[in-house]
Amino acid sequence: MKRPTLHSDARPVSLKTLAEYLDLSPATISLVVNNAPGAKTIAAKTKERVLAAARKFNYKPNLIARSLRTRHSFTVGVIVPEVSEGYFTLVMNGVEEFLLQAGYLHFVVSHQGKPDLMAEYPRLLTNRAVDGFILVNNYLHEPVNVPVVSISGHKKIRGVANIMIDHDHAARLALQHLYDLGHRDIAFMKGQPHVVDAALRWASICDLALSIGIRMRPELCLQIQSNSWSPDLGHAAVRDLLAQRRDFTAIFCFNDTAALGAIRAIADAGLRCPNDISVVGFDDIASAEFCTPSITTVRQPLRRMGEIAAQLLLKRIQNPADDYPEAVMFQPELIVRESTGPAKKLPRPRKPKSA
Repeated sequence: MKRPTLHSDARPVSLKTLAEYLDLSPATISLVVNNAPGAKTIAAKTKERVLAAARKFNYKPNLIARSLRTRHSFTVGVIVPEVSEGYFTLVMNGVEEFLLQAGYLHFVVSHQGKPDLMAEYPRLLTNRAVDGFILVNNYLHEPVNVPVVSISGHKKIRGVANIMIDHDHAARLALQHLYDLGHRDIAFMKGQPHVVDAALRWASICDLALSIGIRMRPELCLQIQSNSWSPDLGHAAVRDLLAQRRDFTAIFCFNDTAALGAIRAIADAGLRCPNDISVVGFDDIASAEFCTPSITTVRQPLRRMGEIAAQLLLKRIQNPADDYPEAVMFQPELIVRESTGPAKKLPRPRKPKSA
């Protein structure tokens, strides 16, 4: 059989015609152009031939036909607390890169801590036929009938795979660092109630502080309530604390964004970081290294966590009968920069004069 002659200036060719032109099966062409898992078994030279011909003749996969054939929409729903720089940006860099390479699109919705949106978004995305969900610091109020991977969710829920950070190790890294610098009077910042891993991280801090020998004084424990994701999150809390008392030498902030605000509040009060008060953040966002002073922080491998979440979700979508890990644990790393230093000696309270 004579192979068809194709012209690069003609209309896009069909899968069948391209397969005949290359003398390959339509299945092989489909696997390569769709970057399907089965393409791994195809020889590199064959892949190069297919992709070169697809470019030359402007071949585009029929996504509607592909969806009907596989019963997949090749879209994923991503539910986040907020869309901002920092934590979200680093996680989504990993998620987006992997989904793009795999030929998937995604919807991103942010609930801003509003209970009605937290409950409604999974239903709205399900109605749009997403193949699965990635939850970022979030959890489901009710089960869904598609695979779910949760980043920093930590709750054991049937059908949900968790991508987690070891908060016990994170707390030990930060507190041991401050302890070794001589800090004993430390202010602690707890995350907002709607942030899923805030309570778990707080519990780890409380446990590790006790084991290291640091007393957590209630008057130095700050509860963040605001839904703000700007540095004001830490600025307002530390500003108010400094207006009441200054009998502490360090602050362990909930995240780097709050640490940025805390450092500004310290300066606004006429104090210096770290000479007067040391500051430790959490996450290691991009700006943590470039502010003045640069922030000592507990680094989460956020980009890698996003990448692994997307990879695990697609494996579950494409191979629903296979076993999958209920949890993937990542280890944090302490990044020491300029915002921490030796503890300043606090003045001792005067003893009352005897009558």
